[in-house]
Amino acid sequence: MEIANIVDKCAGVVKEVTIGATKDEGGTRGKVVTIGGANSIPFLDFDGSPGHKPAIAMDVYDVPPEEWPEPLLKHYADVIDNPANWAKKCAEYGADLICLKLDGIHPDKGNKSAEETVSTVKSILEAVDIPLVIWGCENDERDNEIMPKVSEAAKGEKCLLGGATQENYKTITAVCLADGHNLITQAPVDINIGKQINILVTDLGFPNDRIVMFQTTGALGYGIEYCYSIHERGRMAALSGDNQMATPVICDVGHEAWRAKEAKASDEEAPQWGSFAERGIMWEAITATTLMQSGVDIIRMNHPEAVSIVKKHIENLT
Repeated sequence: MEIANIVDKCAGVVKEVTIGATKDEGGTRGKVVTIGGANSIPFLDFDGSPGHKPAIAMDVYDVPPEEWPEPLLKHYADVIDNPANWAKKCAEYGADLICLKLDGIHPDKGNKSAEETVSTVKSILEAVDIPLVIWGCENDERDNEIMPKVSEAAKGEKCLLGGATQENYKTITAVCLADGHNLITQAPVDINIGKQINILVTDLGFPNDRIVMFQTTGALGYGIEYCYSIHERGRMAALSGDNQMATPVICDVGHEAWRAKEAKASDEEAPQWGSFAERGIMWEAITATTLMQSGVDIIRMNHPEAVSIVKKHIENLT
């Protein structure tokens, strides 16, 4: 009996985006990270190419993060006030990329100056040679003031800068275009808004093979089902041939997982939930591995043990 060929070929392909530039390419990175390239749904390589493996970006903050629980904080306690040393530690933990979160430029979290922020960016570029993601504070006025100077300071490094929103996209799109960086387009878990932002930035002349999409991430127990469905719909649209949706995707797992009460409640507060030392690690790892199945290409993470678990999962699936 002949077995039917059930291969399901897709019409579209996710664009490849390369983050980082080596010395030969005008930068100082020791390696680059390329994401995207899939023309099949995640990890089903018998239907086509799964593209490049998902990459792990570990978070570094320009100010000590508020309310991190002890099982997470203990891994960074000696570097929490030094972003460059923090980035070195993340590189040792196996990060593919460093994601510098500029919380400190927010008016309510320090209101750091452009000069301080540029100094922080330069110190991280000197401390590690892996590619850099730079994320603003999501206060439009401050981001529009600081991000152009940050972009200029990192010119030539082909960083990934974010984020461009429907209300505030012109300035960061212009500076990424001028300085050769990649761009994060940001939407509030809404596929139509996500597509609209991509249209807006490409209308300004930004190439869509330098765009990475971000939909506000929901952690396990806090909207992950809806977040998953939005990512999945976006990926299916890309594979169906929608050029404006055919960009790689980044999600923010670490921040969302570690602010869940299940990750923060102590053994005394919730003895029935299992070990406080292990609970948050599993919350982060499960959130990450779940979203990978929806087609996420870059996962922002925090805990080194969760990173190790997810990296092993990626290897097993690929």
